Amino acid sequence: MAVELTEEQKKSPYYKYYEREIKEVPPKLMKRIMTEKFDDSEALLFVDKNKLFEDGYLPGEFGVFHLPSGGYEVANCTQMPGVTPEMFDWWFAWHGLDPMRYIIWNKDEHYYCKTRNPEIALNEKLTMKERYWHTTHDVKESMLKDAPVVDLILNFLPPEEMGFDPEKLKAFQGTIVCTPGMVHFLRPTEHGSELRTRFWFEDPNVPFDEMAARALLAHNVKEYTHLAEILPELYAEFKNKFLFRES
Repeated sequence: MAVELTEEQKKSPYYKYYEREIKEVPPKLMKRIMTEKFDDSEALLFVDKNKLFEDGYLPGEFGVFHLPSGGYEVANCTQMPGVTPEMFDWWFAWHGLDPMRYIIWNKDEHYYCKTRNPEIALNEKLTMKERYWHTTHDVKESMLKDAPVVDLILNFLPPEEMGFDPEKLKAFQGTIVCTPGMVHFLRPTEHGSELRTRFWFEDPNVPFDEMAARALLAHNVKEYTHLAEILPELYAEFKNKFLFRES
């Protein structure tokens, strides 16, 4: 069941995107996500994340992997035709200003998102990257449709502060959106962009099991598949409209 809207949200200029169909993860893929035993030797360790700059693909581009630390890595790769790195940076600067923007991203599982730093997101003197760097987003979402809602706090950082090589970053034609333990590595392709996502869960004080990791992978497939479909149109319509609205 889709997230319920307030009457005010139904008047939003984004409501037409809420009405769009959002595709479920295909059954065969969902079965793979929930049951396949992925090869743990293919995991990308956090310390090796600069391997993402290499041409081609790494062994574990998709799956849930047990890490030597006892934690988990979740990996996904999403084709995003028509999406540019500029659009992707804009999305992360833009969507935290109005919760409705987060809901239309995945209306089945996204309940709320708001930046604590609207003054940064609205600062036109900054680049799009800088308009989400060093910002904090409060998020409410579920990993699967009708599953319990969880509260998250996301702290966005410049990639060099996450340990990405500054020299490689200078030459990189894509963009990297990251928070501690999460990396969205977007690189250009002939038809748009390709998103390579990695999550690392290695904190023994944070309860996180294999089924939670598998649910996160399913959630990630669904949300980024849908974002790929709507982002070019959203960007064309709202790229210069950052105005903050309470919702």
